[in-house]
Formats: sequence, structure tokens, C-alpha cells
Amino acid sequence: NYVFTSESVSEGHPDKVCDRISDAIVDLFLGHDPQSRVAVETLATTNHVTLAGEVRCRETITPEMLEQTARAAIKDIGYEQDGFHWKNARVDVLVHSQSADIAMGVDAAGNKDEGAGDQGIMFGYACRETAALMPAPIFYAHGILKSLAEARHSGAAPQLGPDAKSQVSLRYENGRPVGATSVVVSTQHAEGLDQEAVREIVRPHVLNVLPAGWMCPESEFYVNPTGRFVIGGPDGDAGLTGRKIIVDTYGGAAPHGGGAFSGKDPTKVDRSAAYAARYLAKNVVGAELADRCTIQVAYAIG
Repeated sequence: NYVFTSESVSEGHPDKVCDRISDAIVDLFLGHDPQSRVAVETLATTNHVTLAGEVRCRETITPEMLEQTARAAIKDIGYEQDGFHWKNARVDVLVHSQSADIAMGVDAAGNKDEGAGDQGIMFGYACRETAALMPAPIFYAHGILKSLAEARHSGAAPQLGPDAKSQVSLRYENGRPVGATSVVVSTQHAEGLDQEAVREIVRPHVLNVLPAGWMCPESEFYVNPTGRFVIGGPDGDAGLTGRKIIVDTYGGAAPHGGGAFSGKDPTKVDRSAAYAARYLAKNVVGAELADRCTIQVAYAIG
């Protein structure tokens, strides 16, 4: 019997904005050349985005194309604020060609298969706590923010901004989750909205996502604990690609190899091997061979 907590962040969280931009650039390159090599990091702060990394593509991808891809990602998230605006933000592109030394180890040639882009360890995990075969705390933390984002994009909650975080603590009895002991939601909001008003906007989303009867005590339901969250996104806190690796995986319920996913083509095994290991773990649990399954793989570069 124990309590376990996981957090999630919204698409407008500064680090997630950077993940989104980096992955949009991966999509851009793979759309022009499926054999592209991409490792692009993004930094975001007040009205400023910097792209840095190494790429290779059989077609010409110009800095202007990278800039427009970044702006489109920011616009889709919904940032049109004084401190961070898809149209007005400065975008610096510091992207150059992939190292020939790395390419030599990765590329298939002659009798050599395509090699791993780096050494490292990766994990995949699955369990029976939810229908998605994900640990319950991260599953419900994600669900709350997904619900809030859908309401914001549809116009049902126009007072909310893109930046948000959630945190769900669940009580386990005999190793199974049975209810929430506390729920924390911080969400960016329009000027003039007080803490209690934000609380009541958020409440139905939490109630709808958690199973019936799982809601935490009212005294443990924390919404915007600082009392105000108008300044948000990269204007409120700088963002970086790859800084939410636990949010991206299992919320701390399983081991993590330390490598991020976003901004990387499939030769970067931090991404592709973690996806493959998750797929295999899901099949082990889905086939009822185990209640939970952890798979680890390890690579040498090349």
C-alpha cells in the first residue's frame, strides 16, 4: 500500500513547445527525404526561438523553411501573446550538416546494416492499471490536460492559455490504484480571472477524467496554487527540447535510459528503440503473459 505521483505538461508548456518545434522539423525533413538524418534542439524564451543541431537530406531544406516550420508549430499551439507570438518572435537557425564521423557509423553500406546513431540504454514498459496499458498516475495526468486543451481549442474555455501542468497522486492498495489523494492543476489564464474562477473551470475536466469516486478530498485539490498564472509559456520560463523525458514516458513508474525523443530521426535509438520496447512490452501484457513488463535494450554506436 502506497501513494504514487506523476506529472504531465500541456502542449503550451515551454519545454513542450520546444519538443513540438523539434519534431515538426523532423517531419519536414522526413517528408522531403525518408532517409534524412535529423538531430535538432530548440530553445525558447521571451519572443525568441533558437534552433540548433545537425541534419542531412538529399533535398535542400533552407533556413527559411525551418523558420516557417517553427512559426507554424507555435501558431498551432495557440501562442499569440505579447511575450510569445508565432508571427513576431525572432527565430535563429543554427543548423549544420551531420558529422561525417557519425554518418560513417550509421549508414548502411555493402554488408553493413544501418547502425545505431549512438550508444545508450532504452526502456519499454506496460502494465494493466489502465486500458492503455499505462501506469494510472501519468495516464490521468495526461487526460486532464488533454481535456483542457480540447476545451481551449474548441472555444469552450477561451479564458485559458496554452501553458499548463497537472500532477496526480494515487493511493494504491495491494498494488492497485484505488483513488486520488491529491490533484494539482496549474493553467495559464486571462487577465482578470481569479483563482476560484479558474478552479471551477478546471474541476469538471478532472472529474470527467478520473474514474467515478476517485476524486481527491477538496482540501487536496490545488488549482493555480500561486494564485495567478497570466504570464506563461516561454515568456514566463525558458524552454528546451528534451527536458520532459519522464512526462514523455511513464511518469517515473518505470526506469528511463535518459535519452529524449523529440527532434530525432529513427536512427537515433533513444527514440526508435524506446518505441519498439514499449510496443513489445504492450504485447507481453496484452497477451496476458504478465501483469507488468519492463524491457531494456542497450546499443553501441554503429
